[in-house]
This record gives sequence, structure tokens and C-alpha cells, in this order.
Amino acid sequence: MSKAHPPELKKFMDKKLSLKLNGGRHVQGILWGYDPFMNLVIDECVEMVTSGQQNDNGMVVIQGNRTIKLEALEQV
Repeated sequence: MSKAHPPELKKFMDKKLSLKLNGGRHVQGILWGYDPFMNLVIDECVEMVTSGQQNDNGMVVIQGNRTIKLEALEQV
């Protein structure tokens, strides 16, 4: 079995990101930390609800296997 290599997310640290997650969820926030399994710590997290509403969630941890797409909203 091979060892897990850490994701190349260093350039995204302290940058605002948009994340598409399993289940049709979409969140935005600032990348505060991550680990080799791509579990993400997102600060100032805001969930974008389909009705146009936004839910402020503060600081959250997102499991790596839940992330479908990650996009920088600031220049990296």
C-alpha cells in the first residue's frame, strides 16, 4: 500500500475559496488548514442555499471525501 501524499493546497492558504460538496451543497470561506486526507478547515464559512439565502456557519471542518470541486475566489 502506498503512502498518502499531502494535497498541494499551500498556495490556497488564507485565500477565499468556493467549494462544491456532495449532496448539492455549495460553501465559500477562507482556507485555514488541511491535512494529507484533504480534510479542510474553513473559516468564515457561508453556505449558499438554492433559494438565494446564505447561512453563516463560522469555522467548519469539511471531510476530504465530501469535496467535489475547489475554486479560488482570490488570486493565488
